[in-house]
Amino acid sequence: MAPPHGSPAPRTPPAPVPAHVQADLAGLGAELDRVVPGKGPTNLLIGTWNVRALGGYTDRWTSRAGDSPTRDWHAMACIAEVLRRFDVTAVQESRRETSALFAVLSLLGPDYRVIASDVTEGGPGNGERLAYVYDSTRVQPSGLVGEIVLPDEAEGPARQFARTPYAAGFVRHGVEFILTTVHVIWGNKPADRLPEITAFARWMRSWADRPKDWNRNLLVLGDFNIDRYEDPLWREFVATGLYPPAVLHDVPRTIFDDDKDRHYYDQISWFTPVGADGLTQSRLEGITFDQVGGNVDFVPHVLTGSGLTRSQMSWRISDHYPLWLEFGVDPGTT
Repeated sequence: MAPPHGSPAPRTPPAPVPAHVQADLAGLGAELDRVVPGKGPTNLLIGTWNVRALGGYTDRWTSRAGDSPTRDWHAMACIAEVLRRFDVTAVQESRRETSALFAVLSLLGPDYRVIASDVTEGGPGNGERLAYVYDSTRVQPSGLVGEIVLPDEAEGPARQFARTPYAAGFVRHGVEFILTTVHVIWGNKPADRLPEITAFARWMRSWADRPKDWNRNLLVLGDFNIDRYEDPLWREFVATGLYPPAVLHDVPRTIFDDDKDRHYYDQISWFTPVGADGLTQSRLEGITFDQVGGNVDFVPHVLTGSGLTRSQMSWRISDHYPLWLEFGVDPGTT
C-alpha cells in the first residue's frame, strides 16, 4: 500500500532476516496460536492496541546505542505478527510521522490496509492520530468514517476532546459494525480524565439511540485511561450501558501491571441495556459474543536475549498489551 503524499516511502527490511529475529517470530507465533483463535469462516476478531509512539523507526534489524528512535525492524516485525491475527485492530498513539505505521503495513503484506484520522492539533493532542489496521480479505469498509466533535455547549462535561475520537464502519458477511476508538487525555490527575470519558460515553449513547441514524452495532475500543475497577472513571464509562465483557475484567492492560497494581486503561465495549427481567441484553445485531477474548502477553517472546528492561522494551514494542475479542458472524443469517 502506498504511503500518503508527503510521507517517506517505507523501506523493505534488510535481507536476510536474522536468525534471532526468525526465532522470536516463531516463538511469538506459537504463543498467538495458543491464545488467539484462528481466522475461521464465521468468526470476527477485533483488537485494540496502544502501540507506544508509533512514529519513526531506525532502519536496522537491531537498533544500536544512540539510535533514535529505538524501534527497529525486529520490533516492527513483532508488532506485525500480532496485528495479522486480527481482522481489524484499532491502533492508538500512531503519530504525525507515519513511516513506522507504513513499515508495519509493508511487513503485513498487500491484504492489510489502514484507515487513519488526522492528527489532533494542539499540545494535548500530542501529535497523535488514531488508526484501524484491517485484513481486507476478511472485512471491508462500509463507507462510514467520522471524527467525533462535541457541540459548542457550555453545559457539557467537556468543551472538546484533546484527541478527537475516530469512528469507522466495517462489514463482514454482510453484517456492518461500527468501531469508535479513543485515547483519553492523561492529564495531571485522574479527575482530569473524567470530563472526556463522561462526554464520550454520553455521545455514544445518544448516537446509539437516535432513530434512522447510521448506528448499527456500535462498539467502542481504545485507551480510556481508567485506573481502577469501579473508580469514578469506570462508573462514568459504564453509566450509559457501555459495560465491558467479563472476560476482560481481570486481564492486565500494561506490561508494568502486577497483582498489586492493575489498571483498566484499555477497553472493548458495546451497549448492554438491562431488560424488564433484570438481565443485560446485548444490542448487537447479527453478531454473537460468547465471552472469548483476552490480551497478548508478548513480553516473554519478543526481543529475547536483548537484556532490555521493560521500560526499554516499551519504546520498541509498547507499554500496553493488545486486547482482543472474538465474535461470531453467521453468513447464513444475512
